[in-house]
Amino acid sequence: QVQLVESGGGLVQAGESLRLSCVASGSIFSINAMGWYRQAPGKQRELVAAFTSGGNTNYADSVKGRFTISRDKDKNTVYLQMNSLKPEDTAVYYCHAAKITTIFATIYNPWGQGTQVTVSS
Repeated sequence: QVQLVESGGGLVQAGESLRLSCVASGSIFSINAMGWYRQAPGKQRELVAAFTSGGNTNYADSVKGRFTISRDKDKNTVYLQMNSLKPEDTAVYYCHAAKITTIFATIYNPWGQGTQVTVSS
């Protein structure tokens, strides 16, 4: 069974930083296109930052220059460094992968449970 577990959310003031982590577990052989989405109250879930299947990165325009996605393949972990946070960054942040291949099966589009990020003005 594959699990994506996020951590690192919290309450910060505008201008401060947070670092989110997402660990994938479950006899994993490979992970394809792992990244971060967020959903604010009353809004649709949106892409924040993600690795493509080719290893490039995509960012939402609203976070370019402030957020950085990185990964540790050996640890099946992806990070999101969020700097210069703004109140509009307040949302639940979800970890996602397009495909995770384990020794038993291939799982498409798994999601983490989410971690709350709240930025006060």
